[in-house]
Amino acid sequence: MADGTPCGKENPHVPLQARTQRTPSRRTPHRAAGRAGRQHPRTRGLLAAAMAAVVLLGVTACSGAPSPGPSATGQDSANAAPVTFRFGTGADPAGLDPALVADTESYRVTRQVLEGLVTVDPVTGAPAASLATSWKESDGGLSYQFKLRPGVTFQDGTAFNAEAVCKNFQRWYTFPKNVRGDGSGTMFKQVFRDFSDQPNDSLYGGCTVDGPLEMTLQLKRPLTGFLQALTLPSFAISSPTALAKGTANILDRTLNGNKVSRYALHPVGTGPFMFTSSAKGSVTMTAYPKYWGKKGQIHTLIFTTYNEPVSRLAALEDGTLDGFDPVTPSNFDKLVKAGKQVLQRDPFSVMYLGINQAIPVMKDDKVREAIAAGIDKTTIVGKFFIAGTATAGQFIPPKLSGFNNAVAGIPYDPVKAKALLKESSYRGQEIKFYYPTDATRTYLPTPEKVYAEIARELTAIGFNIKPVPIAWNAGYVQAVTRPGDHALSLMGWNGGYADPDNFVGPLFGAPNGELGLQDPQLVSKITRARSLPNGPERVAAYDAINKLIATSVPAVPIAFPISAIALSDKVASYPLSPVLNEVFNQVTLAPGK
Repeated sequence: MADGTPCGKENPHVPLQARTQRTPSRRTPHRAAGRAGRQHPRTRGLLAAAMAAVVLLGVTACSGAPSPGPSATGQDSANAAPVTFRFGTGADPAGLDPALVADTESYRVTRQVLEGLVTVDPVTGAPAASLATSWKESDGGLSYQFKLRPGVTFQDGTAFNAEAVCKNFQRWYTFPKNVRGDGSGTMFKQVFRDFSDQPNDSLYGGCTVDGPLEMTLQLKRPLTGFLQALTLPSFAISSPTALAKGTANILDRTLNGNKVSRYALHPVGTGPFMFTSSAKGSVTMTAYPKYWGKKGQIHTLIFTTYNEPVSRLAALEDGTLDGFDPVTPSNFDKLVKAGKQVLQRDPFSVMYLGINQAIPVMKDDKVREAIAAGIDKTTIVGKFFIAGTATAGQFIPPKLSGFNNAVAGIPYDPVKAKALLKESSYRGQEIKFYYPTDATRTYLPTPEKVYAEIARELTAIGFNIKPVPIAWNAGYVQAVTRPGDHALSLMGWNGGYADPDNFVGPLFGAPNGELGLQDPQLVSKITRARSLPNGPERVAAYDAINKLIATSVPAVPIAFPISAIALSDKVASYPLSPVLNEVFNQVTLAPGK
């Protein structure tokens, strides 16, 4: 309950994470035969059962019960021998100020150090109590009152209170242009639509301190998925003292080739781990002894980057690593045959080919349709993704409201693709195709191979493709999300919360440098749909959005990937999450390990 507001009412339009995501049944420590990446029949059955278990729940105006204190559950790290846990990743973080990054490896670190007002319930997927213990929606969805958790301190000793929360929101709202760029890469703009210099376009109405541990967030227009959006790691609360000392709005440092502030080199939050140090290829954190919640068993947490899948596999096998993410198809069967744990996340991401209409020839509808018709998604998914991954005809995943079975996308038809290209304005000009190297992503485990297959298929129908490989850590994301000469680009989006706006809004809800899209009709439809209450009208609105995207082809959805992690026998349980809300104080170690 939240001030008399009932919680837990079922609603058929808001999906949740699979209830089985943290159970032992998601492991596959058994032998499997067949091609690399093929799932054992039992694994496929378990995944199907997990997907079938996805249930639906309304989450507009409710609170979570206060989370347990330090001694309520788990093993207090102060009462156990120090444990070091080493986890392998596929890329370095782009920065450690969560408000200014959007990549999963940055968030993997900041989720350990910082927390938001609300988090994701691991069973239902609904917003749950974190730094806020309860909340109440009022004024027709324009006002949200939060009661904050008492007795919490930031890792630098600063007290956590309502003033600290409002300072964070005010900072995000007033980001200067030299920090935010065009804003398309910040979650604040993707959720609130704009900043203080464009107040009429922004949904943000302000943050009011109502008491030491009470505050109110106000919106100018209703946003149905607002509470879900607040679960994003980009809305984690930083220490105001650390923000000031780290001159967080001055990007005068670099991290892995990206411009960052001094604060982004040493974030400070209220989370279970304190940031200790970072170097090329490694980030180290230690348990925060004054953490308000479950301490966990891990004292030192080290994330180490391995660019090559074979290197991650070898490090797990020789005991250098205790786990890694992601598992690629090439090492899936090797892990299973070696008796390692392989845990699969339910699909909640989309991998796609971006088309930049700022390149004149890409404005031609027939050129974009030819590209879509020339891509054999079935072959790509079968060769380069973990078995069970589905081809995508739209950008909203199947378990979300707004997914439309009638929208299958443009089918693979190379004969039609050649005819469309011949009828179009394309005359053989060079098409720059950007793709990432030296990294694996949860939505794109083998980017070089996927690029090669798509380039081969598009060349076969008549395109003159010029490859533009860019190392992920050399600024790939910046190269393809800002205005530039990329005509095509390989990208993906991992959903952060259970609302269809989280998938179509960031990509198509406003003009951006990635797609060079100017489609007022599509923007208008998305703006309207995100404010509609859950129900048939909202579902119909997203159905219409899906159809419009499928016919106008601003980008080509290719796959809804299944991602997986590997763990050693040191791990008894791991907080697996489709939205990657995986915090390591929740890891349980096997007895004696």
